[in-house]
Amino acid sequence: MAKKAPRRTAERILEVTLDLFNRFGEPNVSTTLISNELGISPGNLYYHYPAKDELINSLFDRYERALNELLNASDGVRDVEDAWFYLHTQFELIWQYRFLYRDLNDLLSKNRRLETHFQLVLKNKTRAIRTLLDGMNRSGAIAIDSREVDATATSMVVVLTYWLSFEYVRDPRNALEPANAQAALLRGAHHVLNLLVPYLEASQRAHLMSLVDAYTRGE
Repeated sequence: MAKKAPRRTAERILEVTLDLFNRFGEPNVSTTLISNELGISPGNLYYHYPAKDELINSLFDRYERALNELLNASDGVRDVEDAWFYLHTQFELIWQYRFLYRDLNDLLSKNRRLETHFQLVLKNKTRAIRTLLDGMNRSGAIAIDSREVDATATSMVVVLTYWLSFEYVRDPRNALEPANAQAALLRGAHHVLNLLVPYLEASQRAHLMSLVDAYTRGE
């Protein structure tokens, strides 16, 4: 049992760090604050994670693994309802690690490993969205010219990646509060899918509007 204790401590450190980063933003969270929140000495924290960047990288690795698993599911999207669920699930994962997106430019400027890995994340997201578009095209849910696929996929990834930043700028005091998460994520999924409106088959367009009405009613 004693051999497992360091692993449990390391996991707890990551969980608390993620919560603090998400609540206050990574630049505003020091290792001293993390150790105080955990009730451990700074030396105990440094034993597991000798630098703040190691905490950031470990959390990013968790996010990247979860994201890659999710992106692989894009080949199962055939219609608007599938796409809505798929995109909302992506937004939920982004929300879980929202500090990465809230402070993205700052993090990339300071962390070379994160910079290179996030470029790969964008490539993988774009490839997954192209797969999604291909599946919807083959099923008849959309009719899109092959020459428009790359630009459309890129636009969808841009909105997907920067939606929380937009929400934050729009309402800095409240946007990233947990109570507002569901509404923000639903708006994000809506606006990503709205880019497909010119290509949607008529009944699929109507279904998208009904989904928007059902999920955003009362905002």
